[in-house]
Amino acid sequence: MNTIKILYVEDELFLSRIVKESLESRGYEVVLVDDGRLVSEVFKSLQPDLCLLDVMLPHKDGFELGHEIRALNSNIPIIFLTAKDQTRDVLKGFQSGGNDYLKKPFSVEELIVRIENLLSLTRLHIEKEKVAEIDGEVRIGKYLFDPVTLQLSSENQTRKLSHRETQLLSILCKNLNQPIDRRNILKEVWGDDHYFNSRNLDVYIRKLRDYLKEDPEVQLITLKGMGYQFVVKNS
Repeated sequence: MNTIKILYVEDELFLSRIVKESLESRGYEVVLVDDGRLVSEVFKSLQPDLCLLDVMLPHKDGFELGHEIRALNSNIPIIFLTAKDQTRDVLKGFQSGGNDYLKKPFSVEELIVRIENLLSLTRLHIEKEKVAEIDGEVRIGKYLFDPVTLQLSSENQTRKLSHRETQLLSILCKNLNQPIDRRNILKEVWGDDHYFNSRNLDVYIRKLRDYLKEDPEVQLITLKGMGYQFVVKNS
């Protein structure tokens, strides 16, 4: 697993050392910047996974940096750290591209919980975008799935799907990288979770795995005792 990189912008020396060391002890890679003028260049070279921005900084404040960072990366999570707690300041933080707002003084444990929560939400958002609608079609790794024409296409072939196969693949795409209860699939596609329908589902799952086997980054995983998880890995 790749190390999570955090860009931490803070000019309070004592606080920044404590936070940096605490995060590094949890396995994060932390790059500390104490001057707002340096942030954009550091951001471009580091390509961090998350930004921690103090609001009161020399030369450029955190809100201005939030706008700049959001223009460079629309998905990166940003947490503002500040002693300001008035409503207008909180609103300004969110309007500047922030995802969360933590008032000083704060506990490092709370900060870590907020970091982990934002990273989890961001990963889910990015994973869902991997299966993106394109003019009525859906991109699945190396494949294009068209639920209207019932077709699954790759560079090598175009396969005509049955109505049931199309229903099932549509459900999997809508729940990318999330566990899907087997009973819910049966009720949505067949109307009930009868034994014979359950055996039919097994057959269709095997077919879809066969159809998608050209791309090893696309996986249809069986979760024993529960259901399935449809995963499109990073290229």
